[in-house]
Amino acid sequence: MRPLDPELDPFPAMRAVRTYPLASRRSLVSLDQFCEVPEPLDGFEGFVDSLPDIYAGTHFKRLVQRIVDAKLGGKPVAVALGAHVLKVGLAPLLIDLMRRGVIDHVAMNGAGAIHDFEIATAGCTSEDVGEQLPRGEFGFAEETGAGLARAAAKGCTAAAGREAGFGRALGHLLLEEGAPHAALSVSAEAARLGVGCTVHVSLGADIVHMHPACSGADVGEASVIDFRHVCRLVHGMNGGVWINVGCAVVLPETYLKAVSVAINLGADLSDMTTANLDMLRQYRAETNVVQRPPGMGLTLIGQHELLLPLLRMAVLSKLARAGWSGGRA
Repeated sequence: MRPLDPELDPFPAMRAVRTYPLASRRSLVSLDQFCEVPEPLDGFEGFVDSLPDIYAGTHFKRLVQRIVDAKLGGKPVAVALGAHVLKVGLAPLLIDLMRRGVIDHVAMNGAGAIHDFEIATAGCTSEDVGEQLPRGEFGFAEETGAGLARAAAKGCTAAAGREAGFGRALGHLLLEEGAPHAALSVSAEAARLGVGCTVHVSLGADIVHMHPACSGADVGEASVIDFRHVCRLVHGMNGGVWINVGCAVVLPETYLKAVSVAINLGADLSDMTTANLDMLRQYRAETNVVQRPPGMGLTLIGQHELLLPLLRMAVLSKLARAGWSGGRA
């Protein structure tokens, strides 16, 4: 970790902030609330086909078919996660789709990485901000801040090689340090399976940036490496699918820049599919994910904890009917 030069620090008193053990904090989300991942239901593809070809029915069926076509054609499917997706207990669903070979890349914002770390290490996440803030304790769990700082430092070292980057480093860190719930960590399972995983950070926006161990140099470099991982992915994404789920600003902006890089370097993205899934329409996600990029853009509005399980079941049922047998150990 590379600490800030004391001569450049405009607020050195911040180094004296108080932290507390993560285990002592009351969390709002625990593993016993997480979703289950049942096997595809016989005949569920018939239910999908029965949906009306109007508005959301059309978009849902098109997204399902484009994901199926991508997998049958050997093209990548990427999911960009807002933190709320993990907070509502959907990590098992994402991990299941990675294991089955449906998801090839997961992108997270900084908050998503924080929840992923806490799920893996403590089996719970999501503090009560209203309760913590007046006490001066919001965001100051010691293990969370220190752990993300270690991951950032690990992600921008020469020893990391092609595994460099914040997301890959976080996953490998959780595996190497024996996180007790690593099997429910998106980043750890991505590292174990060899699935792409990136973290895209807005400095100063996440609780871990308040921790004394946070290094702007490490966080920034690890995030830039991950941006380049995404640029490489998007460059080869013609025929593939990029799905933004629950992120309003950071990941839509990151994706748009990766699209620009890909087109600048001569990539053909005319057969790419983009989709935005969220609880309400957000300007940047709708504009930068659905409308501006080449190819087909789709929008589905609904609660993550309902919409994503429906999408998973629909995709797996259609793939089963098509005889697809992907999967990762």
